[in-house]
Amino acid sequence: MESEYRQRREQVMAKISGGTAIFRSAPTAVMHNDVEYVYRQDSDFYYLTGFNEPEAVAVLAPHHGEHRFILFVQPKDREKEVWSGYRCGVEGAKEIYGADMAYPITELDDKLPQYLQKAERIYYHLGRDSHFNDRIIRHYQNLLVTRPRRGTGPIAIEDTGPILHGLRLHKSNFEVDLMRQAADIAVSAHNHAMSIARPGSYEYEIQAEIEHIFRLQGGMGPAYPSIVAAGKNACVLHYIENNYQMQEQELLLIDAGCAYRYYNSDITRTFPVNGKFTPEQKALYEIVLEAQKQAIQEVKPGNGFDAPHKKAVQVLTEGLVEVGLLKGEVNQLIQEGKYKQFYMHRTSHWLGLDVHDVGVYQHGEVPQVLQPGQVLTIEPGLYIVPHTPPAEDQPPIDDRWVGIGIRIEDDVLVTPQGNEVLTAGVPKEIADLERT
Repeated sequence: MESEYRQRREQVMAKISGGTAIFRSAPTAVMHNDVEYVYRQDSDFYYLTGFNEPEAVAVLAPHHGEHRFILFVQPKDREKEVWSGYRCGVEGAKEIYGADMAYPITELDDKLPQYLQKAERIYYHLGRDSHFNDRIIRHYQNLLVTRPRRGTGPIAIEDTGPILHGLRLHKSNFEVDLMRQAADIAVSAHNHAMSIARPGSYEYEIQAEIEHIFRLQGGMGPAYPSIVAAGKNACVLHYIENNYQMQEQELLLIDAGCAYRYYNSDITRTFPVNGKFTPEQKALYEIVLEAQKQAIQEVKPGNGFDAPHKKAVQVLTEGLVEVGLLKGEVNQLIQEGKYKQFYMHRTSHWLGLDVHDVGVYQHGEVPQVLQPGQVLTIEPGLYIVPHTPPAEDQPPIDDRWVGIGIRIEDDVLVTPQGNEVLTAGVPKEIADLERT
């Protein structure tokens, strides 16, 4: 595993050449008073180090003669470790994580300049930690002042994102294996949820069963707050209250993914809680399913990132016209965005260490080209939101449609031959979702 992290660091250092890159660990977050949330490392930091402790800084200095990978970490402290958990310490940073040199985090300001004074530029992402941002800027300003005497030193601060996030966008075989495991666990959880959901159950009961399986099968837990939305709750895209009692003739939308060794899955399925679609539910479900199938077909090397979304929008709009929720010529409706009343989000996002993973979606007006090793979601939907007036020049919305919310989402790996649906193990055909 260490070789994987080492290879990533080498790739970054090859790109920054004579520069020095600085990465800050994620801060701890307070749940309430003095109780902290379970710690989750910054994804960029973890990608390069595999290190999962707070109060740490990683430095990559490829131009340095001896120390190319440096870690600043919390030192061993027996009393604090009794209360808050074991630390790897300075020696462990070298022995376990492969640092060429390690220092206590308290020595950062003293030791960091030696890795910056001969760098051509500083690579650092100005993130949400304004205090740490200011520290890096002060080091940069001090080096600018002394640069005329040395004749060396950074002349600019450049964001690490364009370099690192381009690498993170393309998953290695090691990463894909972890994402398969995250997907497999989530598949088990969704299938279990489908088997137990019944009218009279509460949304939180289903949530509990899903997240129980996440942990039982070795996951870190939910990749994001689980959405278990019955009836009209499914029309709230990020519904997380999960406290409603499911009723007869309602659909249940479950959007839940598992985090496994920092990598994530993201699955959505929608099905009737009583085992039988109503005619209106079935009509809309068939539209969404066809849109998803055709969008997945657009996931292949050489296509633009926006190709699945364009295909989904076309199929959804055609279906909305067919059932009478929209009227007009399909291309004109798409151009005018009339479909957005019922489909207000995009079809895809990158997936990986972050659920909405890093990586650009387009370069100017040109979409990012899909390439093997990328993983993205395909998640079209239709939502007939209550109390929404029809768009201008569109028919009134009959009550029989109101409150239906449907989304179908899978995780798709771009392969040299086309694609592989990592989450195909969760049924989505109507025949498989209905019970007799």
